[in-house]
Amino acid sequence: MTGTTGTTGTPLRVALIGYGLAGSVFHAPLIAATEGLALDTIVTSNPERQEQARAEFGDGVSFAATPEELWACAAELDLIVIASPNKTHVPLATAALKAGLPVVVDKPLAGTAAEARELAALAEERGLLLSVFQNRRWDNDFLTLRKLLDEGELGDVWRFESRFERWRPQPKGGWRESGDPAEIGGLLYDLGSHVVDQALVLFGPAASVYAETDVRRPGAQTDDDTFIAITHTNGVRSHLYVSATTAQLGPRLRVLGSQAGYVKYGLDPQEADLREGRRPDTTAEWGVEPESLWGRVGSGESPLTGGGRPEPTLPGAYPAYYAAIAAALRDGAPNPVTAQEAAAALDVLEAARRSATEGTAVSL
Repeated sequence: MTGTTGTTGTPLRVALIGYGLAGSVFHAPLIAATEGLALDTIVTSNPERQEQARAEFGDGVSFAATPEELWACAAELDLIVIASPNKTHVPLATAALKAGLPVVVDKPLAGTAAEARELAALAEERGLLLSVFQNRRWDNDFLTLRKLLDEGELGDVWRFESRFERWRPQPKGGWRESGDPAEIGGLLYDLGSHVVDQALVLFGPAASVYAETDVRRPGAQTDDDTFIAITHTNGVRSHLYVSATTAQLGPRLRVLGSQAGYVKYGLDPQEADLREGRRPDTTAEWGVEPESLWGRVGSGESPLTGGGRPEPTLPGAYPAYYAAIAAALRDGAPNPVTAQEAAAALDVLEAARRSATEGTAVSL
């Protein structure tokens, strides 16, 4: 599926809605660094954010105060990227598709799987691309694990442990930590969207889900310490942890198979680099981490006492997402993350929320 794709050789004109954390740290820099894409318009009415964007991207970027300004000039754009708060994703994606524009939406695509499937159906009906920004599929540890699995290094995987843990004992506030269900905040839908997506990509559909969600910090309004257990239809068990209250961080990945295990500590460096102003089109060896952070593959002994062998970590590759988007729009290449995949992950997140409330496993 495509939308308008510009003239051959002319960059596709991208409008970005939202210039908070997601828009300024992830989307804008990656769009600007992608051959074949041009960051044309940013929707933000905040003068400070406008000045921040102008300082980085120059006078070639224009600004709009509201998304409605984009629909009025839809013929002059080729792609809409939605990086605004979660509760706006569905209405904005709907409006963009109805305006005839392909859309990328930051995760989570929607608050429910039903809404995600309605958006998928609308995009299908209009013949337009609808993709979801699941950038953690291009994390260095995830890419390395996929390589190990493809090569059969671990044998049959029995258990997949994945952690996005942080130590943030004081809530920051803002919509991500709001207790209002309409905001779609909390870690279950934030970091949980990543770990669930990764588990489904690696090990396929979920048969049942069990979850525990807690509100630990004084003054916190929504879940800040969450555990999700997925039993996949193929028998693999995924144990997924997302937390803002972890005083001692566990391994990022611990994957146990019939022949060996893979254990990896430390987060992919790309987010930290983007936050620090480093850019993939100007930074040599983008996504590369030091050998001291490589994971280990082995059996019978802890990696912390020398068990196993070091496994070189593949470079992280966030730019690959937008390169794939450009190829999908230009050449009809595959959508890198479909709305139907996002809906499957939302099925799991909804089941996790129900499980945590009822204290029982939920079958899918």
